[in-house]
Formats: sequence, structure tokens, C-alpha cells
Amino acid sequence: MRIPATIFPGSISQNWKQWIKESTLQGQWQEVLSLYYEIRRIGIPILDPSLFPSVLKCCTNLNNFKYGTSVHSCIIKHGFESFSSVGNSTMDFYIKSGFMNYGLTVFNLMENKDSVTWNVVIHGCFDKKSSSKYEGLKFFKQAKAEGFKPNISTLVLILQALRDFSDTNLGFCFHGFLIRSGFLDVVSVQNSLMSLYVEYGEMVCAKMLFDEMSDRDCITWSAMIGGFVKAGDGYFSLQLFREMFGVEEVEPDELTVVSIFKACSQEKDIDIGKLVHCYAVKRGFNVDVYVGNSLVDMYSKCSHANLAFEVFKEMPERNIVSWNSILSGLVHNELYAKALTLFGSMQKEGVEADEVTLVNLLQSCKHLVDIGKCKSIHSRVIRMGFEFNELVVNSLIDAYAKCDLVELGQKLFNGMERRDMVSWSTMITAFSNAGKTDEALNLFREMVLVKEKFNSVTILSLLEVCAVSAELKRCKWAHGLAIRSGFASEVAVATALLDMYSKCGEIDLSRRVFDKTPNRNVVSWSAMIGAYGMNGRARDALDLFSEMEIYGLKPNAVTILCLLSACSHGGLVEEGKSLFNRLISSDHGFEPNSAHYSCMVDMLGRAGIIESAMDTIKKMPQRFKDGASIWGALLSACRNSSNSKVAEGAISKVLELEPMGSAGYLLGSSMYAANGLWKEAANMRRLVKEKGVKVVSGYSLIHVDSKACRFVARDGYHEKAQQIYSMVEELHGCMRMKEGRNDLFN
Repeated sequence: MRIPATIFPGSISQNWKQWIKESTLQGQWQEVLSLYYEIRRIGIPILDPSLFPSVLKCCTNLNNFKYGTSVHSCIIKHGFESFSSVGNSTMDFYIKSGFMNYGLTVFNLMENKDSVTWNVVIHGCFDKKSSSKYEGLKFFKQAKAEGFKPNISTLVLILQALRDFSDTNLGFCFHGFLIRSGFLDVVSVQNSLMSLYVEYGEMVCAKMLFDEMSDRDCITWSAMIGGFVKAGDGYFSLQLFREMFGVEEVEPDELTVVSIFKACSQEKDIDIGKLVHCYAVKRGFNVDVYVGNSLVDMYSKCSHANLAFEVFKEMPERNIVSWNSILSGLVHNELYAKALTLFGSMQKEGVEADEVTLVNLLQSCKHLVDIGKCKSIHSRVIRMGFEFNELVVNSLIDAYAKCDLVELGQKLFNGMERRDMVSWSTMITAFSNAGKTDEALNLFREMVLVKEKFNSVTILSLLEVCAVSAELKRCKWAHGLAIRSGFASEVAVATALLDMYSKCGEIDLSRRVFDKTPNRNVVSWSAMIGAYGMNGRARDALDLFSEMEIYGLKPNAVTILCLLSACSHGGLVEEGKSLFNRLISSDHGFEPNSAHYSCMVDMLGRAGIIESAMDTIKKMPQRFKDGASIWGALLSACRNSSNSKVAEGAISKVLELEPMGSAGYLLGSSMYAANGLWKEAANMRRLVKEKGVKVVSGYSLIHVDSKACRFVARDGYHEKAQQIYSMVEELHGCMRMKEGRNDLFN
């Protein structure tokens, strides 16, 4: 750009000043820079320092650091660095260009520091990209000592920066400063302070501040609602939302709606969720991808996978979070095959998977016990460069273990460059699930030898190992370790302890642990109820539930499942039916899922009431009728009652819904054999071999001299297999002899 020299009568004219001012105000940075360049080229003397702040601002916005340093040289050459406005602009240029040290050098050399000077340096220190936030606090303290009066934007910035320090005392001190300085009446400052308390988890302080506020805007309500959601108190968040709706001048925005969807997820309140969904559509929030993702997540966690999928399909814009949300939702609702199918659609749309996607897919493979898919995803992990991602590798180890390929999982574990507590715990659990309790315990000892710290999760894995081994001596050793490490008082560990003892048949020890557990929650009560049911003490389970209700605790889905299971195995059919009907019609807010209906079908089937079992299936919601466990329970009942007519339909349903599960084939084969249909029974066995379905062997467990002895069907690897099978043959011979004698007397 060329400027006619005639407009400059020996120095910069007033016309030029107006031109540069207008160009700066309009953000025409390239024109400002061209003007400055032309002035320097012609050699016009610069006598007005007000030129340089505009040029430096121009260099900042154009990201032209090299030219900015030359401007700084010109400032020094002309002796303008002593002007506060020029010094402030120079410092701001260096800080915003990412050269904090240069900016601080300019700051330290400045003789005349004003409020702008302090604001610039404090803003620079507290910038998100800066690593000088502690320096920012020091500067703020120094500025206060020199009488500096911050502006509102600086105070808000400091409050935002204080979140990174996780120091509640700093927040309290700054709160005191705001009161003394008279800034606490400003809504933006109040909102920032309340958000700081929310970040600290100090919800009592946040609520007190909220109650004191005379003016509350949408940000105020959203911060408070989101804070209680973050604290896990979805119920109070919904209460606040109802109160917010009563304030005419305040309307919820996208952030409020997202927080409410999370609260609905926590409280499983699908009715409020649907109402807020309608509100979001009315306001046009549903086109926001963040709102759409939250909706998918809410419907999924409220066990409405079909609605989640409808929302997903209607989203105008989808990102990787959208795909991961629906995949997680399908996995959460046990629709594993559908999750794997959806991944194919994701690939067709060209969306690149990330580690969360891979973990969801591995979860699906794990539950479907699909070895081929699991290996295929492992190949994808390697191709995408995630083989060193701890989250993905841990999920792979877990998936391989569930697919009975624990050796591959161990190979991955041994090849890990860095193992965290989760890695060790996952591998220990993998050995436990594979029945390799000795390997699991040895791995735990190795973990201790390498001085890897363990937490309550590791202890939980260890307790699971001991529960599988069912050796009382080991269980007591693990119990002692939990006490010495200080984890035994944690509710989760105490619950695992009582579960471990119950699996050893030591139900009285389980009750002793339960009675000594501080702060028992619904999980603890459910575990103890389940322990009674597992050990055939259904009446005790029902009595404990009555005691739980006296304590004022609401049962959850697991509690009710444990109770129904206890009634089923204890033959308490009427009690089970009465309990189920009472809880559905009461104010417990209980909504049965597929597992509860399966248990009811199993209970009725065990009692031989096939018609009632079928009636239960007909009455259940349509979304649960595609559950393999429900039809499996019905098939098991048909086998026991020799009801081949109903069984035919149950077999086809089980095999359709769970083609790689062994239970359906074995139950079908057993039922056909019991009815003398040997050809059909043989066909079931043939399908097992052709499809490569893994059959889980049954086993018996007894204690001999305080040692648990496991007897697995057709196990040829037991150290005393020869003696065991010899004794079995001898017993069979005795049984045949007895049958022969009975025939003689008939």
C-alpha cells in the first residue's frame, strides 16, 4: 500500500491519525501495518507515541511476532518506552504472542505502572495457555499492596483460575477480599465465585451464596443445578429446576437442559426427561450436538435404548461422542450384537473410532464371548496405534479372559511398558475368572514385590480370587490383608468380604462382616440378602429385607432381584409373587427389568406353573421380550415339567437371541433326550460343535480338611483323576447292583 507523501507535512498529520484510528477500530489490521510500513519507508519522523499501541495490537492480531519485535526496537529508539500506554501495549503483545518471560521483562522495567499494567500482567499469568498461574497470584497480592483496583473481568478471571489450584482456603480468602472490596454484589462475580465452590465440591457454601443472591440469571441457576448433578444429587437438581421454571424472567438454556438430562439419568426419572426433551425441541436446542448426546445418554441410562436410538438417528449433526454415547447405551442395555452392527454403520460414514469406541466394542465381544470379533478388534487396535493405550489394553485383557483366552491376555499384560493398578487388578481378575486362582495369587504377590501400590479395587479383585477358590484359609488371609491395609472399613470391600464368605458357605461369617460394616448402603443390604438366598435361607433373606425397610432404605433393582432369586430357589412362590406385585404398586419407584421378569419366570417354572410363567412373559413390556435369559428360564422350566409344546418355541427364541451361548443348546438337548427324541438331542449337540460354541463345564465343590476340592465334569487333568473315576465306576456298579436287587423283589 502506498500513501502519498503530500499528506505528511514534515511529521505525521492529523488526517493520518484519524485514518489509523478508524482502521484500528474497524479491525483492518493489514491497513494499519501498511500505513506504519509506509511511514517508516518514507522516513517521516514519529513524534506521537499513540501510534505504537495500535501497531502492536495489529501485530498481535496478525500473529506477526517478528514485525512486532522491530516495532519494539523502534519504540526504544524513539525513547517512548517510558509512556505507560506504550509499555502496556508492548507487554500485552509479548504475553499474547506466548512469550511470557519477555512480557515480564518489560513489566519489570516499567517505571510508571497503572491499573492497566497490573490487569495485563495478571490476565497474562492466568491465561489458559500460561503456566505462570502461581505468579499471577503473587502479582495480584503485590498489586493490592500498591493500591491497585482490579476491574470485574480481572476478578472473574482470577476466580476461574483458582479452580486449578484445588485449594479451598484460597477460595475462602478471595471470597473475603470480594466482600471487603465491595465487588460481591456484581452478578458475574457472584456466579464465578459460586462456580468455584461447585468445582471444589463445597456445595453447602455454594448453596449459601445462591440463597443470598437477590438477582439470579440463567447462569446462576445452571451453575447451581450442574453443581448438584456433579455432586451426585440428581434429586435436588430436579427440585431446583422446578423452582427455576417458576421464575418468569429466567429461561433455561442449553447448559441447563444438559444438566437436567444428567440428573434424570442419575434418578432414572424418564418422565421428567421426556418433558425436558419436549421443551428442548420447542426451543430448538435439540439441534445442538451436545444436547443430543446428553439425550442419548439419558435415555440409555434409563433403560430406553429404543428412544436413545431414535434421538441418535434424528440428530442433524453427529460427532465421535454421539457414536460413543449410543454404543455405550446399547452395551449398557445388553444389546451387544446391535452395538457391533452399529459400528459397521459408523465405519461406512467414515467416522474414525477412538479408544472409547474400542472399549465399548470389546465389552460387547466379552459378553457375546465372540473370539473372532475380539481378535478382529485387537487387529484394529494395532492398526490404529492404540496398543500402548492402557485403557484399551486393559479392556483387551478382560475381553480375552472372558473368551477363555487368558493366555493371550497374559501375553498382552507381560508386554505392557507401564502397568497401573487397573492393569494388575484386571489380570488378577482374569486369572480368577479362568479358575486359575494360584496364578492370580502369585501375580498379586509379584505386584507387592515390585512395590506397585494397590487400592481398594485391587483388594476387590483379590477377594474375588479367594471367593472363586472357596478356600476358607485363603479368604481369612485376604480379610486380614484388607484390615491391615485400611480398606476393610470401606463399604465396597466389606460387601465383597461378606460375598466371599457366602460363596464358601460360611454364611454366619458373612453376617458378622455385615453387622460390623459402618455406613451400610443398599448394596451392602442387597449382598447380604443375596448371600442368604444363595445358601438356601430364603426366609432369612425376607426377614433381612423387612429389617432394611425399617431402617428406611429403599431397595434397588439388585435388592429385588436377590429377593426374587431367594424365593425362587427356596420354593417360596407365593411370597415371591406377593413381593413383586407389592413393589411394583408401591412408592418405591421400582420398574422391573428383564432380569426381574426372568427370575419370575424361573420361579414359576421351578414350581411347575408353566401357564403362569407364559402369562408373565405375555404381560411384560415388549422391549424385554427379546431377552435370551427370559426364554432360557422358560426352557429350563419346560425341561423340568416335560412340556415339549412350549419348549419348542422357547428353544428357537434362545438360539436366535444367543447363538453363541451354550445354555440354550444344552437345555434343548437335555429336554429332547428326556422325551426320548434322540435325533433332535443329537442335532443340538451337532450344532454346538459346528458353531464352535464353548460349553462351560459344571462342577461340584466340597471342603476336605479346610481345602476346597473342585470336581469338574469330565476333567482328566485333576491330580487324582484316576482314583476319582475309579470310585465313580465303583459307585455306578453298586447302584446297578441295587437296581438289580430291587427288580428281583418286584
